[in-house]
Amino acid sequence: MSEHLRTQIDQEFELFTRRNFESPTSCRNLDQIRFYVHELCLKIDELESRFHYVPHGAFTLLAQYNACQNNMSHVDFRDL
Repeated sequence: MSEHLRTQIDQEFELFTRRNFESPTSCRNLDQIRFYVHELCLKIDELESRFHYVPHGAFTLLAQYNACQNNMSHVDFRDL
């Protein structure tokens, strides 16, 4: 895969996430985060199957959503 194609995929992914996703820290409930995690996983699978390449930012964003999800889950359990 050429460096130009990787750069193009990276830019298109960044644009896609800016248009379709809220920042993980802006999410206010678990359902919202779970929706974004699901959609992000679908996008990662699509990129992997089409290009055999996934931008590093996709996994970084997924990790951020998972961290927020874990924090919200721990707050729920702490209140029990």
